Amino acid sequence: MTLDDIKTMISVDLEMDKTELDRESLIIPQLHNKYLNILTDEKLILAKFETNMKTLRKFKWLYYTGKLSEEELKEYDLEPFQLNILKADIDKFMESDEDVITLSSKISYQKQKVEYLDSSIKMISNRQWLIRSAIDWIKFTNGS
Repeated sequence: MTLDDIKTMISVDLEMDKTELDRESLIIPQLHNKYLNILTDEKLILAKFETNMKTLRKFKWLYYTGKLSEEELKEYDLEPFQLNILKADIDKFMESDEDVITLSSKISYQKQKVEYLDSSIKMISNRQWLIRSAIDWIKFTNGS
């Protein structure tokens, strides 16, 4: 599910019919549950990406330090790394590696999805107060 899909879904679900505030109040638990389930799934995906990053960084460290065996190089279709670099510079090579950059981008995107869903759930939780305020306002304007 993309961030745009989530945004569209939330925009539709959070539209409020001001003439049926009682119904709107009753669907809050369902909305909360729906987006909590989505948030949980997206957090699990984020955790998987972060675990994959740890594995990838270890693999790249082994590659850039020349510690991969010939079998591993053949398995991943890699040529031996020819440069002799200082330990302090290994991170520069790893951070500029295409595989690391690609996975970092996926992690950043996934974090945005999780943060957006988290904020949306907070908004859904506050929806009850918004409905109550709307009802109080209607009572006030009707002289009750």
